[in-house]
Amino acid sequence: MHVFRHFYRRHLRYLFNTCKERKISSANFERKIFRRIYDPKYEHGEWKSGTNRELEEMNKEENIVKWIKGQRISWLGHLERMEEDRMPKKIFTQKLEGTRRRGRPRKRWKEEVERDLQVLGVRWRELVTDRKKWKDIVRQAKAHSGL
Repeated sequence: MHVFRHFYRRHLRYLFNTCKERKISSANFERKIFRRIYDPKYEHGEWKSGTNRELEEMNKEENIVKWIKGQRISWLGHLERMEEDRMPKKIFTQKLEGTRRRGRPRKRWKEEVERDLQVLGVRWRELVTDRKKWKDIVRQAKAHSGL
């Protein structure tokens, strides 16, 4: 678990977003990551793959998806408090010109984070300037069962 927390987490945000585009559920995403880390095992002369329950028991303390969503909310607060002339803030507030492709529009990062905050029942634009309150919101997001 220690290796997982420190090494793999920085890659998980990207993987989570690409899995969402491929319509993989968050539970499947989590199991997929743990299977890569901990499976297969060699026991009694043969290779064995762990069951879903074994994987869940190994990861009782923290849900990866909730952690990623909490990090997204934390980054949103950082972006909103950022000075206007900084490049990440410019990219975040920029409106794109031109036409979109045909079909259903892709989900945008900001829309996903705003939906998560809506599930929490938070009026985020009012609270984002207060760092202590924002930190509490991030903690709530990591503990909330509906995200």
